[in-house]
Amino acid sequence: MSFLEKPAPGSLLLDDTVPLTAMIEASQSLQSHTVSVIRRYSDFDVLNNSLMVCGITLPLPPKKLIGNMDREFIAERQRGLQTYLDTITQHPLLCSSLPVKKFLDPNNYSANYTEIALQQVSMFFRSDPKWEVLEPLRDMGWRIRKKYFLVKSKEQTKERYLLSWVDLGPDKFLSDKDLQSAIKLLTSLSIPYLCPLLFSSTSESSALLIRPFSEKGSLRDHICKVKPRESYLKKYCNPKKSQGLELPHIKLYGRQILEGLKLLHDAGIFFGHLHTSNVLVDDGVCRLMDVENGMLGVPSALRPAFTQFRKINTTESIDVFCFGHLLYEMTYGRPPDSVPIEQYPPAPSTAVVSVLQSILSTEACKSGMPTVSALMQTPIKMKNILNILLQVPGRLKEALKAAKESLEKRLQEEQRLLHQHRRLTRAQSHHCSEEEKKKRKILARKKSRHSAYENEEDVSVRNNNNSGSGASSPPTCPSSPTPPSTTGTLCRPPPP
Repeated sequence: MSFLEKPAPGSLLLDDTVPLTAMIEASQSLQSHTVSVIRRYSDFDVLNNSLMVCGITLPLPPKKLIGNMDREFIAERQRGLQTYLDTITQHPLLCSSLPVKKFLDPNNYSANYTEIALQQVSMFFRSDPKWEVLEPLRDMGWRIRKKYFLVKSKEQTKERYLLSWVDLGPDKFLSDKDLQSAIKLLTSLSIPYLCPLLFSSTSESSALLIRPFSEKGSLRDHICKVKPRESYLKKYCNPKKSQGLELPHIKLYGRQILEGLKLLHDAGIFFGHLHTSNVLVDDGVCRLMDVENGMLGVPSALRPAFTQFRKINTTESIDVFCFGHLLYEMTYGRPPDSVPIEQYPPAPSTAVVSVLQSILSTEACKSGMPTVSALMQTPIKMKNILNILLQVPGRLKEALKAAKESLEKRLQEEQRLLHQHRRLTRAQSHHCSEEEKKKRKILARKKSRHSAYENEEDVSVRNNNNSGSGASSPPTCPSSPTPPSTTGTLCRPPPP
């Protein structure tokens, strides 16, 4: 069922994972307020209040009521606000939050996505009375254009289900018909290590999906020891009780996740969205969630990380890179601060560190990721091996293959442009370094002296030529001795 109008032709599907940066360029006085670019201090204060739920102390400069028009104070305030902006734009969770996106880019993030989702879900339920909305689950996930609702079926009133409404993304390369077929295929599956999808509906611009709701939450909820229904900024920005898993659970969950990935890859289904929030844990069994995200074209949460490495340019290498992040978080209770990683904290097993090094080290990121099959042969392997083959119709399999190639092509082009930008930035940085400036000054002085010497020789030559040309002006002595000219004219002092 189509429940949203088709987007206007030529409309741009934004990639919300693209990092935003902010630079304070100027300030001005406006009705007794100091404004940085187009934002007042009060706007910064409102933003800071909305981010307080994260539990992190952010460096917002304090407000000053007296002397706030002093030039030195304004300069100091600008530096403080720039530090504040740098802090929130460099934080992996805060930078992708709606308050920050809306503050920095109001033109593209001014819509009320929760209200839009409520309207569209209500329209859908008018024509399908089987489901009933119980409550919206506000800010449960990081994705701006995805909203969650707790629903129930009127046929099974005691069961609770999770409804998600999501906009299609810039990596949606399946046709509308093929997308509907692919989502329908996922809805029909009942396979270990994949979270079942009970209902789905897609349109030209968005999708509505219903799956079981787990009160125990995701693998990340389990690691951080938080309640699943709380705001993700509150849960994950600064968890107080997060802890890595014990080795048996690391090995078991790691094996189950790899089995799920292998099943998808063998069927030609691309994922690209593996992280601990997309893995449900129930009674010792891990199930991959949001498998449809790749088909819907929404960008991966780790896209800014793997786009940095040109060797991570296939859907399988993306999943392996994401598995490395997930394994690190299971081991140490928190995601890695940055990649590549060369030094690791003490781990429950050297075998786990060996697997992490094969994915997250500098050598791995430069030379390429191991395959899922290779990871399944590592020391973390378990005995349970699925012997299931997912059957995909031939036409749909070809469509998925073409869409996967288009996705990889867009990623590779973005990586190429990023590589060019890095080279240009390094060249500019090298050109502007103090050492290079000093070299250029020395070279300029040498050129200047050389030019002066050449000019002096030119003057001597011209004077010598003029002395033998028969001109009426009397010859004069040059300031330095010169060899006699071929005309035989001598330079003598004037008579007394």
